[in-house]
Amino acid sequence: MKKVLTQLGEQTPLPESPDKAVIEKVKNPHNGINYCIRFSCPEFTSICPITSQPDFARLMIDYVPKDFLVESKSLKLFLGSFRNHGAFHEDCTIAIALRLVKEIKPKWLRIGGYWYPRGGIPIDIFYQTGDAPKDVWIPQQAVDEYRGR
Repeated sequence: MKKVLTQLGEQTPLPESPDKAVIEKVKNPHNGINYCIRFSCPEFTSICPITSQPDFARLMIDYVPKDFLVESKSLKLFLGSFRNHGAFHEDCTIAIALRLVKEIKPKWLRIGGYWYPRGGIPIDIFYQTGDAPKDVWIPQQAVDEYRGR
């Protein structure tokens, strides 16, 4: 049997950049049934493309799969590859969504990027591919707005 997944169960280094990251997928065992999958990344990091200072966010990714599921280790490596990647908050958030849509072609996907303040202003970025299927429960992201201590 041909090994399809190259990262799961292996020691895999963090990719040098998001472009070099490999997002792997597996067949959806419940194709034909609408259900929601959520990934929460509470410690996402990237760097400012101007100052090279670190930026931090909480990402919430929800999707309704079609033929494929994203393999979670490859997603973790992909998200981790932003750690040394210089891009604005908006670019990081939308690039992640578009890459996932390209790789797994879900029925529906949304992402919330809840960025912690730099310069005193938090920035939240939201994207979704369209209306969610009517017959699937999509929970609210329920991430509180940022409040200082």
